[in-house]
Amino acid sequence: QVRLVESGGGLVQPGGSLRLSCAASTSIFSVDAMAWYRRAPGKQREPVSVLTRDGSPDYSDSVKGRFTISRDDAKNTLYLQMNRVKPEDTAVYYCVLLHRANDYWGQGTQVTVSS
Repeated sequence: QVRLVESGGGLVQPGGSLRLSCAASTSIFSVDAMAWYRRAPGKQREPVSVLTRDGSPDYSDSVKGRFTISRDDAKNTLYLQMNRVKPEDTAVYYCVLLHRANDYWGQGTQVTVSS
C-alpha cells in the first residue's frame, strides 16, 4: 500500500512563501504523475498542479506564476513551492500519486494565509 505524508503547512502572511513536501513510501521515479490538490473551506476539492513522468508541469490558472511543483526521485518526495500567497490560497493541500488506474492520497496539510 502506498503511503503519502505531507508536511510544511502552517500559517503564512499574504505575500509570503511556504514549501510543502510529500514523502512517498514507494519509488516515484516511474509513476505516471504526481499532483497537488486543495480543498478550501466550503468549496470543492480542486487540482493545483500536476507533474507528469516526463517532467512536464501543469498549473491551475489561480496559481500559475506563483507556485512551482518539483520532485526529488532520490528522496521519493514531491514539493510545492508557494510564493506570493494570497488569502484565497487557504486550504487543505493534498498530495496525490497517479499510476495506471490507481490514485493514492495523503492525509493533507493545512495552509492558512492570513495577517
